[in-house]
Amino acid sequence: MPTALSPTTMPTAPAGGESPPSFEALLSLAFYVGLAVFLILALLYLARVLGQKTHSEAKDEAYESGVIPSGPARLSEPVPFYLVAIFFIVFDVEVIFVVSWAVAYDLLGWAGFFQVTFFIAILFVGLVHLWKTGGLEWGPRARIRPRPRREDV
Repeated sequence: MPTALSPTTMPTAPAGGESPPSFEALLSLAFYVGLAVFLILALLYLARVLGQKTHSEAKDEAYESGVIPSGPARLSEPVPFYLVAIFFIVFDVEVIFVVSWAVAYDLLGWAGFFQVTFFIAILFVGLVHLWKTGGLEWGPRARIRPRPRREDV
């Protein structure tokens, strides 16, 4: 016949909330993690030892979803699309932060104003750096020929 637990025998939670896990619970978690790591390492080792080690020209060729590769994977010219994509992501994230600040500007006060001003200033410095280093120029770069030395003339 089961006995009912009286309120005095039930464990009580501490005043701050949930109690920390017991030693047995941590030990069982450590055992579980150790067993999982052991099984993964054992399977990797067995696959390396028992796996076939044959090489052929077809096996060493790049796999392109069933399409025969037709040329090098690298492009000879830089593609400015990637720069546009990175700029878009940077300034899109900036807009997210500024709009979220604008929604709660009355709650953030002057501290929030100075933080968002600092954030915008850092992004502006990055934009000036890109502009000065030529990261915003899209056309072909003119190659500057070295001037001949006087001894060469």
